[in-house]
Amino acid sequence: MDLMIDILKRLLPDVVEIIQKRYQILRYVKIMQPVGRRSLAQSLHMTERVLRGEIDFLKDQNLLSVSTAGMTITDEGIRILDVLAELMRGITSLPEVEREIKNLFQIQQSIVVSGDSDKSSWVKAEMGRACLNSIKKHLKEENIIAVTGGTTMAALADALTPDFGGKNLLFVPARGGIGTDVKNQANTICEKMAEKANAKHMVLYVPDQVSADVYDSFIHEPSISEVLNKIKSANILIHGIGDAITMAKRRKTSPEDLEKIEKGKAVTEAFGYYFNENGEIVHRVQTVGLKLEDLSHISHIYAVAGGTTKAKAIKAYMKIAPKNTVLVTDEAAARQLLKG
Repeated sequence: MDLMIDILKRLLPDVVEIIQKRYQILRYVKIMQPVGRRSLAQSLHMTERVLRGEIDFLKDQNLLSVSTAGMTITDEGIRILDVLAELMRGITSLPEVEREIKNLFQIQQSIVVSGDSDKSSWVKAEMGRACLNSIKKHLKEENIIAVTGGTTMAALADALTPDFGGKNLLFVPARGGIGTDVKNQANTICEKMAEKANAKHMVLYVPDQVSADVYDSFIHEPSISEVLNKIKSANILIHGIGDAITMAKRRKTSPEDLEKIEKGKAVTEAFGYYFNENGEIVHRVQTVGLKLEDLSHISHIYAVAGGTTKAKAIKAYMKIAPKNTVLVTDEAAARQLLKG
């Protein structure tokens, strides 16, 4: 396969580019269907004129269906797309990139999907699907899956289907609520995941960041204590990687602490800790839910984040991430990580 790909690249570079373009169109339509031509052109950064010719070709090959509702992929299109997936990974050298990232951070595994989630929102859905496919391999008869909040986790929840588990699944929020964007908070995402996977869930209706006195009173409240015990018993954790300043502002951090975070040149936040580019802790807050020290008891940990703008944050966090972490990211972030 590798030799054939190398020959194609050298002798037929134009053909490789065409295959890549048509693969991206089929993949996007499958994720977003039914989708209109204008939306598709904007998402793939193509002109409508160029896209029109590609759509006509794919329709003539019975790979796409076009109706007033929009474009959808046919059964034949799905079959072709599945066959093309591995070929495209080889063309873009993603298996090699995955190995390099795994060795760079000395983690359990790296999973890299094509694209840049900063430019195309559907790449987050691809990361979500890749993460879920990996998690399926590790499900036991009974599973507690802890999940953080954020837009990437919300995209992952959208990718869930009823056939995900077939096991006893319980989704729990890894921490309390952050900010005012309810739809991207851990509680809401857990509820959506449970609904889509026909599973159970629990909620943690407390703020993520609290004072020491409030924390002591919270953890002794029976209803909260029960949820916290389930969270700490999770065998699978799925979490995002946050930008330090964004997370600090979302938490409505005091001006004094925000100045400390900025002076410490923090680039990432995880489980209440703020880290600089070297993976050194520059600030910590009291949070309700999983703490960094709790991660050593979790069998399978998935860190999901992508986009070139997240590369610094990902790199800083991966320097202190547990060695059994699986990093799920996109090609744009992955290549940026390897540049350094």
